[in-house]
Amino acid sequence: MHIGPYQLENNLILAPMAGISDRPFRELCKQLGAGLAVSEMVASNPALRHHKRTVLKADHQGESGLRSVQILGTDPQQMAEAALFNAQRGAHIIDINMGCPAKKVCSVAAGSALLRDEALVKKILDAVVNAVDIPVTLKIRTGWDLHSRNAVQIAKIAEQSGIAALTLHGRTRACKFNGAAEYETIKKVKQSVSIPIIANGDIDSAEKAGYVLATTGADAIMIGRAAQGNPWLFNEISYFLKTGKTIEKPTDSTIHSTLLSHLEQLYSFYGNVSGVRIARKHIGWYFKHLGSISQDTKNNINQATCPSRQLVLINSAFNLLLNDSAA
Repeated sequence: MHIGPYQLENNLILAPMAGISDRPFRELCKQLGAGLAVSEMVASNPALRHHKRTVLKADHQGESGLRSVQILGTDPQQMAEAALFNAQRGAHIIDINMGCPAKKVCSVAAGSALLRDEALVKKILDAVVNAVDIPVTLKIRTGWDLHSRNAVQIAKIAEQSGIAALTLHGRTRACKFNGAAEYETIKKVKQSVSIPIIANGDIDSAEKAGYVLATTGADAIMIGRAAQGNPWLFNEISYFLKTGKTIEKPTDSTIHSTLLSHLEQLYSFYGNVSGVRIARKHIGWYFKHLGSISQDTKNNINQATCPSRQLVLINSAFNLLLNDSAA
C-alpha cells in the first residue's frame, strides 16, 4: 500500500476520531499492528491554530512512523494554509475531512456536508493539493443521504485534483452511524478510479476485514470505533490476512498491562487533571473486553480525580478479576 512516495507497513489504518485518536492512542495502535494512524481532525480556522487543544491534536513529537494530519473546513484558502502549516510542523500526509457526520460540523457546511457541493469540493481539493508538496488524502461518505449517493463523482474529482488516496465510509451523512455499512458503493468507486481506495465502516473483526477487502477490492481498510479499547484488532487482522487463521484474543493480564501503559501516556500527554478525565472513556472501552466487573467498581474509577487513585482502583479491579479466574 503506497500513499504518494510512502509505503505503508501494511494496509491497516486507524481512523481519525475526534477526542480519541490522539498521539498516545495512535502510537499504541501502531505498536499493535496499524500501518498508519490518522490524527484527530484539526480545524482550518486560523484563529484556532495556536489554541492548546488544536496544537495537541496535531502533536507528533516522538511519534513513530508516518504522520498523517486531518484538516477540516470549508474555505479553500484556509484549508490550503492549514495544510501548509501542518506540513511545516512535520506532517508527512494531509488528510481532508469530508466524512464527519457530526451535527456541529455539518451545521457549518463542513465534513460530509461538503458532499452536497461538488464545485466547492473541487476548489478545496485543488487548493490543498497545490499548497503542499506532500501527499493529500481525502475521507468521504457515500453521499449526503440515501437519495444522493455521489461517491463515484467525488472520487473522480479527487483523482483529477491529485488526491493520493481516498477513504470511503460505507454510509451516507444522514445515516450517521446507524444501520449497517454497505460496501457496494465502495466497490463501484474502486472500479471507477485508479487511486488507492480505503474501505471504512463496521470492520470489527479479522473475518470482517477479509470480507470487506474481498468484496470491495479496496487497497486498504480503515478501522475506527472497533479499535476503541481493542488496539490488538490490528494484529489480529494482520495475522488473519497472512495466514487465514485467527489469533488468540489478549489475556486479562495483557489487557491490564496495555491499559496501564496507555494511561501513563495519557497522563504524560495531557497532564494529570485532563489525563485522568480523558482516560475514563478508554478505561470503559477496555473493560468491555473483560469478565464481570461491578458497576460500583466502574463508578469509583470514574470518580477518581488523580492518576494514583485511578491506577489503584484499576489494579484492584484486575486483581479481583485474575483471582476469580484462577479460583
